[in-house]
Amino acid sequence: MTAIGLTYGSTIIGSVVVAVGATLLAGFGIDVTTRPSLRLVLSTVLLQGVTFGGLAILYLRFRDLGFDFVPLTIPDRRDVAVTIAGIVTLLGLLVAASTIISSLGLESAQNQIVTIGQQNPAVFLLLVPLSFLVVGPGEELLYRGLVQGTLRETLHPARAIILASALFASIHLFSLTGEGKLVYVGIAFVLALVLGATYEYTDNLAVPAVIHGAYNAVQFGSAYLTATGGM
Repeated sequence: MTAIGLTYGSTIIGSVVVAVGATLLAGFGIDVTTRPSLRLVLSTVLLQGVTFGGLAILYLRFRDLGFDFVPLTIPDRRDVAVTIAGIVTLLGLLVAASTIISSLGLESAQNQIVTIGQQNPAVFLLLVPLSFLVVGPGEELLYRGLVQGTLRETLHPARAIILASALFASIHLFSLTGEGKLVYVGIAFVLALVLGATYEYTDNLAVPAVIHGAYNAVQFGSAYLTATGGM
């Protein structure tokens, strides 16, 4: 129940934080409701950054846990090797999944971020550094550090990875549009398994955070090239 609460509670709290941020900006004459790109950046910073980071600190303090509950160290050679392997694996799985989906005539839903970015491709470029600085670290802190870490206290590591990955994948349903939402969630689940496994193997949150950030950055970079006719 704690893992479920962390997963969905963080999203609800994050939505409130984003709404408050948007209201404050409106007070200065900046209306994010008419500027989807600005709202996307605001949501990214306030949700994955401020909310996820803040909740992590509160959770650790509430349970009287030290920060070593979420181990984070400078990657050593093994960690770097696992990170590189993880990035290659995620991108390989994405290509394989796309090929299978296409051959079966299936459709995958689209994340709202892509829709906004297609209207203003410059957003994709901004999301590249944010993937490394905010999205990767923030989401891995919550889903691998807290959710998987909490499940790991009472479950076998493999079960903790599977359940944490399922929760991570399910939360994406709220940001999808179009047909094929279950296909998208299924892909997210498989990719999350890799992130969970690398965290369990290295016991270093920096590894899945960099893998996640790099994976997203490659996707946003490719989306920018596609939207601008660069490829």
